[in-house]
Amino acid sequence: MNLGKHQATPIQRISNNLNKNTFFIKRDDLLPISFGGNKARKAVLFFEELKRKNFDSVVTYGSSSSNHCRVVANIAAAKGIPCHIISPSESYQNTTNSKMIRLFGAFVTRCPVSDVSLTIKRKLDELKKQGYKPYFIPGGGHGDIGTQAYVKAYEEIVDYERSLGIHFDYIFHTTGTGTTQAGLVCGKLLRADQREIIGISNARKNAYGSQVVLDSVNSYLKGLDIGPIGLEEISFIDEYVLDGYGSYNDEILETIKEVLINDGIPLDTTYTGKAFWGMKEFIKKNQVTSKKILFIHTGGTPLFFDKLEDLINEG
Repeated sequence: MNLGKHQATPIQRISNNLNKNTFFIKRDDLLPISFGGNKARKAVLFFEELKRKNFDSVVTYGSSSSNHCRVVANIAAAKGIPCHIISPSESYQNTTNSKMIRLFGAFVTRCPVSDVSLTIKRKLDELKKQGYKPYFIPGGGHGDIGTQAYVKAYEEIVDYERSLGIHFDYIFHTTGTGTTQAGLVCGKLLRADQREIIGISNARKNAYGSQVVLDSVNSYLKGLDIGPIGLEEISFIDEYVLDGYGSYNDEILETIKEVLINDGIPLDTTYTGKAFWGMKEFIKKNQVTSKKILFIHTGGTPLFFDKLEDLINEG
């Protein structure tokens, strides 16, 4: 699997015109690695460090729906590197992602969410005793490396704007572990741009969710010898998490159906479809009108197929 430099992912206009806004979507789902997505964009940088520092195995964390774990397991399998995944037993489901993780030969250890940190430590110690040099990737690609991936994505957005002579007033995306949003915010700050970066939470509530994003931003900026920012710079919207991670409603299903039919783009109920619906609700609530809006498709195409029957039966 070639993890070299990829071309910028495409940005395309889509048919939605809610409140006379013009909508575009950045197709990070088309990154050419294991169904793409923000987790692929981040994983490339983690595996570059793994290679540079001569690690020979990888340990990470995520749920059975995790795009991150699917991507990491795929890249590790391609490189012949043992991959160990620690996964919370409470939220386990048999998903397309979990099936592919088994296909890639990853070793999955399930445990109660309260035991995750201890289980990760034990797994790393166990591998070291076996003679391995294990590399730990935080869940969701959290940390400065994950943030850097979306500073780069922000640069791609700016290049696109420059080439077409346009400017996006808002950038929306799904936000979870926080580094996707952190990278976009850092990209904006480093360029002193004027626009709104709106993260639609897929699970976490404030104030914790926004604080995690802020901590990621300030950690990255500290590495550049730039002083910290405050919470006023973080737009972390938690009004559309419903009952938490993985929960969805009929409006989300209808949103996914509309985008698929009108624009041929698959979204999913856990991340992108939920965020796209949340974006529309935010726009209506805040009376956002006649703006240019970019939505970042952060991947998750396999999860689209997990809910295909629900889409067919919806309505």
